[in-house]
Amino acid sequence: MNTKYIDLINQTFDFPQDEFILDKNQLQFHGIDLNELVQTYGVPLKFTYLPKISDNIKRSKGWFSKAIEKHKYEGSYNYCYCTKSSHFKHVLNEALKNDIHIETSSAFDIDIVETLKKEGKITNDTFVISNGFKRAQYITNIARLINNGHQNCIPVIDNYEEIDLLSNEIQGNYNIGIRIASEEEPKFEFYTSRLGIGYKNIVPFYNKQIKENPKVQLKMLHFFINTGIRDNAYYWNELLKCLKVYTSLKKVCPTLDSLNIGGGFPIKNSLAFDFDYEYMIDEIVNQIKLTCDEEGVDVPNIFTEFGSFTVGESGGAIYEVLYQKQQNDREKWNMINSSFITTLPDTWAINKRFIMLPINRWNDSYERVLLGGLTCDSDDYYNSEQHMNAIYLPKYHKEKPLYIGFFNIGAYQETIGGYGGLQHCLIPAPKHILIDRDDHGNLITQLFREQQKSEDFLEILGYDFKPEPYTTETINKNAELQIADK
Repeated sequence: MNTKYIDLINQTFDFPQDEFILDKNQLQFHGIDLNELVQTYGVPLKFTYLPKISDNIKRSKGWFSKAIEKHKYEGSYNYCYCTKSSHFKHVLNEALKNDIHIETSSAFDIDIVETLKKEGKITNDTFVISNGFKRAQYITNIARLINNGHQNCIPVIDNYEEIDLLSNEIQGNYNIGIRIASEEEPKFEFYTSRLGIGYKNIVPFYNKQIKENPKVQLKMLHFFINTGIRDNAYYWNELLKCLKVYTSLKKVCPTLDSLNIGGGFPIKNSLAFDFDYEYMIDEIVNQIKLTCDEEGVDVPNIFTEFGSFTVGESGGAIYEVLYQKQQNDREKWNMINSSFITTLPDTWAINKRFIMLPINRWNDSYERVLLGGLTCDSDDYYNSEQHMNAIYLPKYHKEKPLYIGFFNIGAYQETIGGYGGLQHCLIPAPKHILIDRDDHGNLITQLFREQQKSEDFLEILGYDFKPEPYTTETINKNAELQIADK
């Protein structure tokens, strides 16, 4: 009988895969010896494999370049990174190696942009697309960036008052975009996105507030739907509605020359993942060209804002199974040495699926289990609702450590989980490792952050805490006190 874990994987999936191979009964990820990582740094840990960021940017650029050439498309393509997916400096540094642009969503994003400009990572040629509902500080920071010469900063108008607010603080002329308030999927809890301006109101809004405004030039129409880019009737219907707005607006606004189709490319969430990125990009470019040709207007320059697609597949987390609890006849709980709520909040908040595989013991027999986190919260678990199907892992043995990895977790988890701050039940955030390659392809690892300490939590909470050194003298003193008590 085929009873080993490796047999289960081979029977269920096409394995090995580009990023996952097995070497001597242990899992490797992009050539990284994960067991060696565990032995060197301990667990729990998170890691970021930086080359994957550049790899995905290059893939997207290649697909768009191919589609533009195939359809004789006369506009350009601009890849923007959606910074809210991960604001870490090491992520931005890696992404900006690839001649890309930036999409921001809040005031402090502009501070990051200005810091990167000082370091020479961003220039005035870099587009900074500023999305989001703009409160006073965000308006001020955008104005400061533009007033200091960054004319390629394009604030995307989200409501009817933002032009006046921006004009009050921006000294000269400036460019803007308008975001379409797209209609959500029928199963959504509301009909229309809270972000942007409705389809029917965009041309009247342009005529009323922009057309005769000598200070403002409309350059971009922004389109994004919450479900992202998917090959289904809903996406194509919303895209065609967007293109009708674009062509109508272009006919009355000659300065309009760019269409931002947002982000939302899916990332791999199981070994069975299958998404034809190249076909989707080819068809999007084709539909834009066909619609513009039919309406007799020039095709726009295309912008995308890929966040999860840029950084998601670069991240991973490794835990150890501490203990197994048999709670009834059917349910075995493997308890990990961390928390899903704090380290992978999307698994708890939106039942998001990630690839989960054991790091070692692939030649052992397997069993069906549930995974539980350390907090006392009943929602701190990972099971078949989040996973693609039931969870199977090598059988638990107290004397044989079992390490499990979650992969493609690089987007949003730190910011949603409150990285560096308080964690639920004061479970510490794990250490974080950065992994890169040198010019010869050799792996380079470095410790980015240590695991949180109790002092970190207590300082935030307002306690004046100084841990007492645990020395031989302290041990002897405690022992003497115990003897005296007896």
